[in-house]
Amino acid sequence: MTSAADPPRRSGFSLSGRARVLLPLMLMLLLAASIHRLACAPPPLAQAEFVGESMGTSWSVKLAVVDLDAAERAEVKRTIEFELRAVDEAMSTWRLDSELSRFNAHASTEPFPVSNELLAVFRIASEVSELSGGAFDVTVGPVVAAWGFGATDRIPAPPPPEELEQLRERVGYRLVEVQAGALRKSRGDVVCDLSAIAKGFAVDRVAEALSELGYRDYLVEVGGEIRARGQRRGGGFWRVAIERPDAGVRDAFDVLPLRDVALATSGDYRNFYQSGGRRYSHTIDPRTARPIEHALASVSVLHRDAVYADALATALNVLGSEAGYSLAEREGLAALFIVREADAAFSARATPAFEAARAGAATAPDAPPSDR
Repeated sequence: MTSAADPPRRSGFSLSGRARVLLPLMLMLLLAASIHRLACAPPPLAQAEFVGESMGTSWSVKLAVVDLDAAERAEVKRTIEFELRAVDEAMSTWRLDSELSRFNAHASTEPFPVSNELLAVFRIASEVSELSGGAFDVTVGPVVAAWGFGATDRIPAPPPPEELEQLRERVGYRLVEVQAGALRKSRGDVVCDLSAIAKGFAVDRVAEALSELGYRDYLVEVGGEIRARGQRRGGGFWRVAIERPDAGVRDAFDVLPLRDVALATSGDYRNFYQSGGRRYSHTIDPRTARPIEHALASVSVLHRDAVYADALATALNVLGSEAGYSLAEREGLAALFIVREADAAFSARATPAFEAARAGAATAPDAPPSDR
């Protein structure tokens, strides 16, 4: 009960005169700051995609960009096609006028002058050959053709043993010497095939050209070999699938988040034939001159450079799940081996470096062997 002298009671709270003046001012300042942030924030990234065919395969490039006008799109497409054409003109085995084809036709042991790009690829190929004990070998081309694969019109079928014995004399990575500005054969009949490394080199060329144009977020793919840089549309890592190594299906076995790293996969599940009740893979072991016969279905390699990832994936695939894994573990290579099991299922075995790359959302692992 209150008396007439007591002041009336008020519920809630009241603002002082000063607060009533300052509150609207503060709200106006907050609103202005929010508008400023929205105005100054970078616009969300969109995605520009380019596709085409080159080097006997398909290619695609994805750019995470704010926007591209018609002139910029034309410049990007022109740059991509220029780089791919340059690699094809240097390293194709199907083009008779390519630099590699002219070197193969050079039936002499005299030095043959070649471009710096071709020299660089041969140096890396030789390095991976040494590392793998000859499991990777660019001189294996004639044997690949004899089995009915590669740049040949020959009907796929096992070649006669005597033919293989003769061809083996022409196979050996040490039969080609990399000199200053030139390549030299120890035998005039040596023929080289760069199909297991050229696509990776092309990926690197395209990626570096895009960087020179000022782009920082892209995904480059040529014939399945990939290089990622920066972030995808909407932010975050690029996401790339490793295919299930099954000829009967097109499905993802695993999905990797990638940034600033290259990925290459080598497998025998797409290119093979059956003859006499046996399965013959297009992957030829240069040391035996025969298709691989082990249970390794595919191997994927993460590396800073696509050219190394491409060559290393082939070498590890030739070596198989045991010897290949031992080499990858010893050299600190980030590799994932997918093996066929007896029940038609697949099992996966990753090297510690691959697991570490995955845990860190796959960025560039160790430098290539030559930089160690």
